[in-house]
Amino acid sequence: MVGFPLLLIPLAIYNIVAWLMPTVSMADPLIKLTLVSGTEWAINLSDILLALGILLLLLEVIKGARQPKYLTDHLLSFIVFAGSAAEFVMWPKFGTSTFFLLSLMAMVDFFGGIALRARRAAAPAPVSRRAAREVATPAPEPRIEPAPAAPAPSAASVAESVPLDHSKPTAAQPAASAADPSPTIPSPELQPGTGLAGSPPQR
Repeated sequence: MVGFPLLLIPLAIYNIVAWLMPTVSMADPLIKLTLVSGTEWAINLSDILLALGILLLLLEVIKGARQPKYLTDHLLSFIVFAGSAAEFVMWPKFGTSTFFLLSLMAMVDFFGGIALRARRAAAPAPVSRRAAREVATPAPEPRIEPAPAAPAPSAASVAESVPLDHSKPTAAQPAASAADPSPTIPSPELQPGTGLAGSPPQR
């Protein structure tokens, strides 16, 4: 929804007084207030318009800070500022300090809205409270459960794993004794009871 430029209100009141009520003076006191110090403060129409313009400018700044303005809002603020500046320069009825200050407030409203829009565009996107809480609280690290240890082998399983084929050690073959006679080899030339080889046999 397009926002209404609030500073148009004091400017419109000044235009109404200047064009429709030419006999009304901006400097004539409307109200007289006695302060605590005893001084009498005379309030005229110019003071009222300036005070109203300051309060409306404050509302414009608050409104621009709370929610972003559309381009149409900036365009309307520029039109108000440009129209008031043109009236101040071109028409003799508006060549007063009061109207100059009102035009200056309209300029502050326009450039202040532009500055707030540029700052909001440059700022990072707002983070919700829930997202900020999730970022602030680190996720718990996954807990790695140790692998179950293998059960120690029992004495029975160890005994079963031992091979049951216990072969009996074979007795060593007895070595040939030196007392055993050597085998006798028969020879046609050597007979028992004969002499040496080559001697004639006895008759």
